[in-house]
Amino acid sequence: MSERLEVPGTIRIPVAVLAERRPGVTRWAAWSWRAVEVLEQAPELPAWTLLREADGRSLFLAGRAEVMLCPTDTPNYRDNLEAASPRVWVVLRPVEAAPGLALHGVTVDAGEAHLYADSGGDLLESLPLPPGLRVALEAFVAAHHVERTQHKRRRDRADPEALGQRPGGRRDGTGGIE
Repeated sequence: MSERLEVPGTIRIPVAVLAERRPGVTRWAAWSWRAVEVLEQAPELPAWTLLREADGRSLFLAGRAEVMLCPTDTPNYRDNLEAASPRVWVVLRPVEAAPGLALHGVTVDAGEAHLYADSGGDLLESLPLPPGLRVALEAFVAAHHVERTQHKRRRDRADPEALGQRPGGRRDGTGGIE
């Protein structure tokens, strides 16, 4: 088994996700799915355990995942925390096995969530950031965030005499061919 390379200081926070299935509203989809909550305490149940059924709706424990916090991504985390309503994003991916979805990941990085949104095939849900996860995220940003100043690089001024000349060419326009 190969190990993945990881940025030093990276931490992983275990969570669980609840997903709801309800009857589809179009003839093209028998079911409509959505992630409804991220739990800070992951119960010891297998993925896709049915928790409750009522009025045609079914609530499942979609599974357990880890929220990975990387020191190089703290600007994105900080922006999330400064938002009016900090979010956590859940990615459910279509699979062949029942019930037709798999919990692919959970993130607090809006940039990462945007990449999943661009894929088109994944079901991406934005949910409120749970209080305990928010505290952990705030502590992580406080410990690892380094403000990076942006500085503009000045371009070298173009030499108008050098424009359009070939290396080794002559200035008389003959290109050095005799």
